[in-house]
Amino acid sequence: MTTTIVRAACPHDCPDTCALLVTVKDGVATEVRGDPDHPTTAGVLCTKVSRYTERTYHKDRLLHPLKRIGNKGEGKFIEISWDEALDTIATRLGAIAARDPRAILPYSYAGTMGLVQGESMSMRFFNRLGASLLERTICATAGGVGYKYTIGARVGTDLEQFQNAKLIVIWGGNPIASNLHFWMRAQEAKRRGAKLIAIDPYRSLTAEKCHQHIALLPGTDAALALGIMHVLIAEDLLDHDYIAQYTLGFEQLKQQVQQWTPQKTAETCGISAEEVVELARAYGSAATQGDAVAIRINYGLQRVRGGGMAVRNIACLPALVGAWRQAAGGVQLSASDSFPKNSQALQRPDLLSRQDLTPRTINMSTIGDDLLRDASPEFGPKIEALIVYNSNPVAVAPQSSTVARGFAREDLFTVVLEHFQTDTADYADIILPATTQLEHVDVHAAYGHQYMLANNAAIAPLGDTKSNTEIFRLLAARMGFDDACFRESDEDIAAQAFDRKNVRAMHFDWDSLKQKGWQKLNVPDAPFANGGFATPSGKCEFYSAQMLKDGLEPLPSYIAPYESAASNPALASKYPLAMISPPARNFLNSSFVNIQSLRATEGEPHLDMHPSDAAQRNLINGDMVRIYNDRGSFIAKLRITDKARLGLVVGLSIWWKKFASDGKNVNEVTSQQLTDMGRGPTFYDVLVEVEKS
Repeated sequence: MTTTIVRAACPHDCPDTCALLVTVKDGVATEVRGDPDHPTTAGVLCTKVSRYTERTYHKDRLLHPLKRIGNKGEGKFIEISWDEALDTIATRLGAIAARDPRAILPYSYAGTMGLVQGESMSMRFFNRLGASLLERTICATAGGVGYKYTIGARVGTDLEQFQNAKLIVIWGGNPIASNLHFWMRAQEAKRRGAKLIAIDPYRSLTAEKCHQHIALLPGTDAALALGIMHVLIAEDLLDHDYIAQYTLGFEQLKQQVQQWTPQKTAETCGISAEEVVELARAYGSAATQGDAVAIRINYGLQRVRGGGMAVRNIACLPALVGAWRQAAGGVQLSASDSFPKNSQALQRPDLLSRQDLTPRTINMSTIGDDLLRDASPEFGPKIEALIVYNSNPVAVAPQSSTVARGFAREDLFTVVLEHFQTDTADYADIILPATTQLEHVDVHAAYGHQYMLANNAAIAPLGDTKSNTEIFRLLAARMGFDDACFRESDEDIAAQAFDRKNVRAMHFDWDSLKQKGWQKLNVPDAPFANGGFATPSGKCEFYSAQMLKDGLEPLPSYIAPYESAASNPALASKYPLAMISPPARNFLNSSFVNIQSLRATEGEPHLDMHPSDAAQRNLINGDMVRIYNDRGSFIAKLRITDKARLGLVVGLSIWWKKFASDGKNVNEVTSQQLTDMGRGPTFYDVLVEVEKS
């Protein structure tokens, strides 16, 4: 028996991007574990990825190309050869492209975060074709834009520094479920005497383990940040030297936040004025006494109408108190912009510029409406073909019933690259079986730490599966694309992933990265200790001229939700409960839902509701309830708990529809309305009513 250990990387949409060690015995992967030498992974994996072999060798794994024989959505298919599948796709796409290639749309996101299997060969193919561009907004664009207006780039506190902080504010996230290795650092800080504060409408697993939980109303985080600024300025809990040297617009900010008294903030956020004052004092006092204070923002708080502004407001706080002076101080939203990705080489946008047409862009968060649009001068051609990879839009996109209607169009040609027959795959005309992370080569950046990682193929592809890159290579050949870039191997592409000349990449070398598995970027411990922000002014911009130019309020402000009792009382009289749908601990977006051991732990779709809200509706624990609004409804089992604040219901997600009793999930009730900036989705800006099913 031959046993080898292969260095790999977790491909999933998580800040942790773990370094993996895969045990292979006689060509079979028998174990996936965390690399104990990798400083952030430290040998620890989440429950999901520790069972990755269960996913790779799953009995329902797609191993051969399939062609639809039933109605769209029925999930009835027969096996076909790769030749038949590729010829069918090339013929259909060729005919559409001859009329207008913009009628072809790729739809993908972060089913893999790899720079090779994600958007390299696929983007080369669609750019060469002249297809519509996809605006990939579904997760983090609102917060990313708000953060960049303020800080200049998605750069922040290094994960490895958080254990040295004396105060950590966990704002809009549940890292026990979705950022485990940050939570390990926070726990170490706690053991060293740090105070942990969670800000979240829901008392999550993380909030339960913090010293304090502030349960504000959904969509009011921007107001809370303004209230904190008011107290910091009123009580002079400021670093005047840092403000003078490294910020822009303090005097305007001072005037702007004057109205945000603790009382007004409390009324807006649905908390007490004392909570506002105590939070601001804890934060400002610790910082001005020389202690490191850090904020970990996660993406939950930006999935509302004013989500971009909320992140912008929070990103202003460290500069007010000089928290950036210390390596363990500041704020982290994402580390994405620390990585010098070579997108030009990976995706080849120059191939698109050769086409004699103006490309259009479709927002992935409005795919439901866009699939149902007819051709028009404003919209362009009707979408005639959809190629889905690394995503499951029928389950994850907002206003799901509309999405499903779009996918059900008989005149829409749909190709899905997948590991399993997901809700989306059920609507495909052709399904192409893709490899998993254990079966292909990739290279990874991260958005929660500062290490480049290599993924070596541990095993041969199962059945007739092919990597995303190989599928698009074969399609390019069928379409007659003879550009040299379509002949590059995965190894060739991986070697181009990062800009070798950039000092942060430290002369990136793919061959050495493959051998070691990971390499840290060359970045400072305290990125903004002496200013150096990537904004136009080089300072933290409390006042942003760019925002004004872009038609936005240039100073931190509050944008009320689309759907709340305060902002839309007429709607709230009909649907009085706010709803959020954060990730279930054992799922990752819609990945892993079909893994029996993980799904068994989650049980079935649940809805958490406060006891008073349940009593008002004569509901008891364990009732099957219908959650509904004008957009749709879904069924879940009720859990009565004070983890959900009064007026809030929580549906941990995202379930595949086919595993729900009514064939629906929470996205039946979410809307396609977009955020204030970044054109992101508003998944947590929802009003519903609940009744016994």
